[in-house]
Amino acid sequence: MKFRLLSIVLLTVLSVSCGKKTPTLNLLVWEGYADPSFMKAFEEQNHCKVSASYMGSSDELVAKLRGGSAGNYDVISPSSDVATMISEGGMATPLDLAKLAAYTQLSPKLRAMPLVRVNGNVYGVPFMWGPNPLIYDTKAFAAPPESWAAMWDPKLRGKISVWDDLSTVYMAGQVLGYDKPDPNHLYNLSDAELDAVKNKLLALKPNIRKIWSTGGELTNLFENHEVVAAMGWPLMTNQLRQANFPVGETIPEENTTGWIDHLMITAGSDNKELAYQFLEYMIEAQTQKKITDVTGDAPGKTSPAAPSTTKSGMK
Repeated sequence: MKFRLLSIVLLTVLSVSCGKKTPTLNLLVWEGYADPSFMKAFEEQNHCKVSASYMGSSDELVAKLRGGSAGNYDVISPSSDVATMISEGGMATPLDLAKLAAYTQLSPKLRAMPLVRVNGNVYGVPFMWGPNPLIYDTKAFAAPPESWAAMWDPKLRGKISVWDDLSTVYMAGQVLGYDKPDPNHLYNLSDAELDAVKNKLLALKPNIRKIWSTGGELTNLFENHEVVAAMGWPLMTNQLRQANFPVGETIPEENTTGWIDHLMITAGSDNKELAYQFLEYMIEAQTQKKITDVTGDAPGKTSPAAPSTTKSGMK
């Protein structure tokens, strides 16, 4: 009888413990934003699991949110090119800033930008920002390339990579001078200018080894010595330096596009309270430092020193 009673008690305890599922927070973010070096502490503090999916472009993010997958993600990190669209489109939750004590520690300049402000509501917190630099193999260049035009050098046939993103279009537009004298004109090109950009990129085709879509893909192309130059992110430069690869990074004389990434809670999230805790953790000064160490990006608590250096483009 005692044995039978003990068995019933054990079964009851086991069934209760199995019924307490560990909550999972699902992310759809840029590479580097869910690194174990800072994600493990959040999981331990909140007794949860973080599951991250990485996007290769802003278009991919929007397509997933609109394509019925919005409910699969709790937190997203849109760049400046689509942050307003997501805010206006009901794809994100308006934030209760009172739940984010660290919000006031972020750059006032970044917080004041209208990117995620719609009808008096704030839909995201400025998280990281930076440029899209020209990354190059220092063994292939005696000096840093001064211009994006170096990508068209016939000597680099089959040795460069371009990003599968509109930023590549903007880069070609800058080479053609379409951002002078007004940098914003780059994002409002005429049909004739777009045709010229198309032809300019077609002329680049012989030099393209591969079109990259994820940060890890471009890092591997450099490490395997398949390419010697590409537009990239500070993340790839950091990864290559950590691998002791001879990498250089520069902003060409034409300038470059840049981005501001925000963290948002999706409208379809079933874990909004946990998502708030995640946003708070990610914008705290200690975490921002850890993220910067991994990605090379500038933290949200700082402001761009020279706005003209990073135009309002995409990541």
